[in-house]
Amino acid sequence: MPEYDYVVIGGGTAGSVIASRLTENPDVTVAVIEGGPSDVGRDDVLTLRRWMGLLGGELDYDYPTTEQPQGNSHIRHSRARVLGGCSSHNTLIAFKPLPSDWDEWETAGAKGWGAVPMEAYFARLRNNIVPVDEADRNAIARDFVDAAQAAIGVPRVEGFNKKPFHEGVGFFDLAYHPENNKRSSASVAYLHPFLDRPNLHIALETWAYRLELDGPRTSESGNPRATGVHVRTKDGEEQLVTARREVLVCAGAVDTPRLLLHSGIGPKADLEALGIPVVHDLPGVGENLLDHPESVIVWETDGPIPENSAMDSDAGLFVRRDPRARTPDLMFHFYQIPFTDNPERLGYERPPHGVSMTPNIPKPHSRGRLYLTSADPEVKPALDFRYFTDEDDYDARTLVDGIRIARDIARTEPLAHWLKREVCPGPEVTGDEELSEYARKVAHTVYHPAGTCRMGAQDDELAVVDPELRIRGLDGIRIADASVFPTMPSVNPMIGVLMVGEKCAELLGGTA
Repeated sequence: MPEYDYVVIGGGTAGSVIASRLTENPDVTVAVIEGGPSDVGRDDVLTLRRWMGLLGGELDYDYPTTEQPQGNSHIRHSRARVLGGCSSHNTLIAFKPLPSDWDEWETAGAKGWGAVPMEAYFARLRNNIVPVDEADRNAIARDFVDAAQAAIGVPRVEGFNKKPFHEGVGFFDLAYHPENNKRSSASVAYLHPFLDRPNLHIALETWAYRLELDGPRTSESGNPRATGVHVRTKDGEEQLVTARREVLVCAGAVDTPRLLLHSGIGPKADLEALGIPVVHDLPGVGENLLDHPESVIVWETDGPIPENSAMDSDAGLFVRRDPRARTPDLMFHFYQIPFTDNPERLGYERPPHGVSMTPNIPKPHSRGRLYLTSADPEVKPALDFRYFTDEDDYDARTLVDGIRIARDIARTEPLAHWLKREVCPGPEVTGDEELSEYARKVAHTVYHPAGTCRMGAQDDELAVVDPELRIRGLDGIRIADASVFPTMPSVNPMIGVLMVGEKCAELLGGTA
């Protein structure tokens, strides 16, 4: 029975940080339980521009979405099955959460997670975070930036992480190495340099399916204590890996609540209905499922687009429609490809050459839920994001506004001369109701699920972890990943997850 000081479940974005920081102390032993293979030497993973080829493939858990009456029921949520987790799988757009995002967490009960104390963790990150390199700045993306600035009057931003912003357009910061287009993922930055540490054990292609918990009689606090995790290796061997100090669950916003629920930690009635023995009644597990939904508007271009790019979605736009809002309330990615996967289901055809703008909701009002449909850990959980179910219709209206703004930009030089025609929804679709129906039916995800084990105050019955990331009512176990987000940051969340990892490591005494 292997035993370590700490067992980290998930070698992904936060898990890589925590394992690296803890093993800086040679007297501390750490096991990382990673369900996928290594990314070392894999150009298909390490080359950033190849990210789309990973979606739906062998390195993707590929979770479906439940029926979405107000949205698109065909959305697949990619979750990476490889060392580095989703930072080995995504576009590595690197935004430090805005100060108001952190302050919103503190207001929601995450004491100590406000903007001022959290600032220090960004400076600790090992990743190579740089603006898109000049050589990767595609000509049409440059003209999108100029046209957006001219059409809607937002400032040009050179380095979105230099200072807080409410709106702006520019090329993104990315966690990559421009000289060879290689990722600076969590695994590359935090694990690759230290793989020879004798106190670091990484168990690859090893799947965690149930936590081991001792009864309250063994604990001074009277709480059950997590002592390890049951795993299954690639060869089918089942083992119990135990932790002398703590178990750290870093499996992400889907697999962290899934593991808890299969371990008997979650809403009592739901567990009993599936015949799962209840170890700890914790009603918030799986609730508060968040995402950044976005829609798409596609144009055919007059001809091929120049080849140079970092990852084909290198520039973006933030708009604040409501001057009272503390953060941007509309975002766009500008894709240098025609992104028609969902519109094709409605009969649209992919043009031979094209570009896309994707209006995105930074602060969606809809909230969803993750739940089990079977006591069998092999059965995928149900993800009901409840897209566009907010009572005030804020989310759908945001996308309609986004399509109108995108059209304004497309009519403006220097972008306009590139564009031959609007493919979808098509210039004939102009009414609010028509645009809303189109925007919702072709909506997709940018793979930002969060919030399913959210952090909160002690008196918050639906909070799963406290501000020190400890699961309420259990000992010896913490969660550190996007599932602890109380609310959704208004920007891409990867850097926020890395910072959660850094803070968790500090709480465990694993960093200076």
